[in-house]
Amino acid sequence: MIDQLIKLVQENAGDAIVKNKAIPDQHNAAAINEVGTQLFNGLQEQAKQENLQQIISMFKSGGATNLTSNPVVSQLINKVAASLGSKFGVSSQAAQQIATSLLPTVLSKFISKTNDPNDNDFDLQDVMKNFGGGNVSDLLGKLSGSSSGAGGGLGDTFGKMFN
Repeated sequence: MIDQLIKLVQENAGDAIVKNKAIPDQHNAAAINEVGTQLFNGLQEQAKQENLQQIISMFKSGGATNLTSNPVVSQLINKVAASLGSKFGVSSQAAQQIATSLLPTVLSKFISKTNDPNDNDFDLQDVMKNFGGGNVSDLLGKLSGSSSGAGGGLGDTFGKMFN
């Protein structure tokens, strides 16, 4: 799945990375790879910290709302900006601008692809395994406080999003 995230970053990195003079041309591919890797790792960390409600709110919105208001996205932007700054010598202001312009677009497309039953690039079960360490039923069980995964309340809401 990390390869698909990197591909999404690459498809959307035109103005933010490729045409951006803050990142020298010889580092474009490495910067794209770094953004995708940091995005993947950041989402995994957020899921492991059990910030599931905030992650779910991203998927529930379908990417249609302002993702930067989501605390998970804000943390991901900061993580990516810090990495770009340290690995590629980009100023903190330029790195923040790159991350702020690129990540919401990439996440929006990631969410749309995950929610689209006709798009096989991102499978929801694969996403849950990579980020949550289980399947959708396990995640629903965590959300509802049930071990059966049957869920109620938020678990039902999450389950309905993907049916």
